[in-house]
Amino acid sequence: MESAHFVASLVATIVGLLLVASFTSTLAKRLHLPFTVMLVIAGMLLAILARHGPHFLHGIVQFTISPEVILFVFLPTLIYESAFNLDYRQLRQNIMPVLLLAVPGLLLSTCIIGFVIHYFTSIDFVAALLLGSILSATDPVAVISIFKQLGTPKRLTVLVEGESLFNDATSIVVSKILVGIIAAGYFSKATIASGIVDFFVVFLGGILVGCLAAIIIGLILGQIESDSFIEISLTTILAYFSFLIAEELFHVSGVMATVAAGVTMSSWGRTKISPSVAGYMENFWEYMAHLANALIFLLVGLRVELKALLTSFDLLLLVVVTMLISRELVLFILVPLSRSLAPQVEPVNRQYQTVMWWGGLRGAIALAIVLSLKDFAYADTFIALVMGAVLFTLLVQGLTIEKLVRWLGLNKLSPADKITRAEGLLTAKEHALKRIPELQQGGLFSQRVAGKMQKLCNEEIDLLRHTLKQLRHEAFDRDQERLLLFSKCLGEEKNFYYELFSKNHLSEQAMKDLWNSVDLQYDALRTGKPLPHFTLHSPTANPLKRAFAKFFSRMPVLRRISEHWRMIVIAREYEEAWGRYQGSTKILANIKKMFSLEAIPKDVINEIIEHYQYWRDSARQRIDRTAEQLPEFVNSMQLRLAGLLITQAQEEVITSETRSGFIPSGVAKTILKELFAKVYVLRERDLNPLQIDPAELLRKVPFFKDITADEITRVTEKLKPLTLPENEIVIRQNERGDTLYLISRGVIRVSHNVKGKEIDLATLIAGDFFGEMALLYHEPRTATCRTITPCVLYALKHEDFMEIQQTCSEIRKTLEEAAKKRTEELHKTMPDNKD
Repeated sequence: MESAHFVASLVATIVGLLLVASFTSTLAKRLHLPFTVMLVIAGMLLAILARHGPHFLHGIVQFTISPEVILFVFLPTLIYESAFNLDYRQLRQNIMPVLLLAVPGLLLSTCIIGFVIHYFTSIDFVAALLLGSILSATDPVAVISIFKQLGTPKRLTVLVEGESLFNDATSIVVSKILVGIIAAGYFSKATIASGIVDFFVVFLGGILVGCLAAIIIGLILGQIESDSFIEISLTTILAYFSFLIAEELFHVSGVMATVAAGVTMSSWGRTKISPSVAGYMENFWEYMAHLANALIFLLVGLRVELKALLTSFDLLLLVVVTMLISRELVLFILVPLSRSLAPQVEPVNRQYQTVMWWGGLRGAIALAIVLSLKDFAYADTFIALVMGAVLFTLLVQGLTIEKLVRWLGLNKLSPADKITRAEGLLTAKEHALKRIPELQQGGLFSQRVAGKMQKLCNEEIDLLRHTLKQLRHEAFDRDQERLLLFSKCLGEEKNFYYELFSKNHLSEQAMKDLWNSVDLQYDALRTGKPLPHFTLHSPTANPLKRAFAKFFSRMPVLRRISEHWRMIVIAREYEEAWGRYQGSTKILANIKKMFSLEAIPKDVINEIIEHYQYWRDSARQRIDRTAEQLPEFVNSMQLRLAGLLITQAQEEVITSETRSGFIPSGVAKTILKELFAKVYVLRERDLNPLQIDPAELLRKVPFFKDITADEITRVTEKLKPLTLPENEIVIRQNERGDTLYLISRGVIRVSHNVKGKEIDLATLIAGDFFGEMALLYHEPRTATCRTITPCVLYALKHEDFMEIQQTCSEIRKTLEEAAKKRTEELHKTMPDNKD
């Protein structure tokens, strides 16, 4: 009975706290105050009310959560949600200042606080350092919520949140090392060296564990199709699994493991999540983080002992002042240093640094660490000091940070954002104007009211157009206009590729390659470089992959794997070309809808149109070349795409009919399950092999055309098929080889390098051959042969040729004559190599 009563009391307490949190959230929105700050205030008021109010409130006040629960239950949720939703692109661009503040910055802050506290108080030096490490961990929850309300620049949000994620891990690791030194009872150079080594092992080990865990979970997620329960469960397992195995099994940083897992899933693993589940997953993690923060900050308010804070007020004042000074020194010393270490990174201006200084709130991590200190001489003192410091940052800094942001003007829209906002409103008004005639259909709507609405919309449209023209004239030069318009087009293009992926029209890898293409173009624009000519199928791209494929193709056991890999490459390149063609066509079709063209310089619009016409035409040429050279392959690709499109259309209809109640939910689930299975089969199905008759090919080759049918059969048995993508080097000048190649499909370009200059000598097509000198005499290659289009070749090895010529003696003689003739022709076309 006592156990049942305890459980009932626990459930009632948690329900009561959630009820208080819900009420507090509503009140915070009405008062426009940070939710976490209001929770602390609510907790303090609840504690006062419980002491002098109804008896049933006593249980809530007495309710406590151990630091282990904060670390192992709440922390993985908070860390993973923050890391998963962090803008990976922005984090990568700002990784230098983030890491400088999170690691050296926290260590510097620890030392400053430790030295000051030790100098002005009787607290031991190592213990003072421990207090410094605890107080150096930031918690930006309240600040981030304010940033979102005010619309501050995304970069500032990433700097604050990114620093917090990494310095939480640093703070925990440093605190554990210092606790170990205190427990050992001595402090020496050896312990310092050991501590430094331990720090890097624990910190980097956590990153490794988190990345590996995320890759494993991501690969599993990639095999699951639209199952919200399994996919959300797997990400929950990842958040806690990475933390637990890092802490308990490998004894490295659990926080760093969860950060690494979240960031990996945010970048590489996001496309592993089914598009239909992505929205549910975001809502789930947002709720979990909201719930964890609500309970933690309510309990902070409940734990505040005002008498203890007043008793140690002088010491608390010293701690708060030291904490603020150390934060200021770290920011204004290390942030400028990041510019020197990474000159390509945009400098962090003074306004950002000021907000980061005053917005460095303390919270759950500091409380969890200090509450975990057991059998420690200064435990009670440290709890009071940390609790007071957390309370100060929340109530003083948290309630004034909004005014600071407004005073610095960081809440104001940039000229680019103002133009984007005005263009969005203009598009909405124009769309509304077109919809007004619908009100008059049927004759039941007043003509006078409709006319009045049309006049109002026209006036607002004219005003917005005038505003846009004025903004562009006053705040924008041509380069800024170009950057803004290109960025908008690239953003639309990227969204369109995700839409194709969500409908199963693009594979995950093709979408990622297309996204990378967009990112490369954006980076070039942002840094003032010319737009790249190649972003997908560069002639010099992926040399390592090509080298591996060539190596595998020389090994009989792995040759089939190499051939299969090449088919995958051709399929992906065709798919990417198709996706780029669709994306470029969409942008060109919608460019008039996206911009108010009369207010934009004509040369900028023409540049954008020419850019997308170039991508569209080059993609179309690649598609046409592939279709011309590999018709069977293209037919197989199009059948797969058509099957996916039809299945997607069926899924949309079934989902719509289920919402309307026409199809019962149970029946719809069965149908959708069958459709998802069909999609999986279509996506994973191997492409049809190219059906080419080697005997027919041999008849086209001069030195094989006169041999008998039996001899043709012997030769074809020795031929090995080879499928190559565009821009693949088949043979390289001066390399030794022993293989003859016959061209079945495609175009090969023969070139010769003279003093570093590549000179084209010949173009070979289906029915041609090359490599006969290496086959006959093992001589180095005299030229380089590269595929111009996707190609299908047949390879004949020297050992196979020697076996054939024993029964077909005329073949060698015919081949030698052909080789002699080819050599004479090449010498005529090659330039003079003499000085």
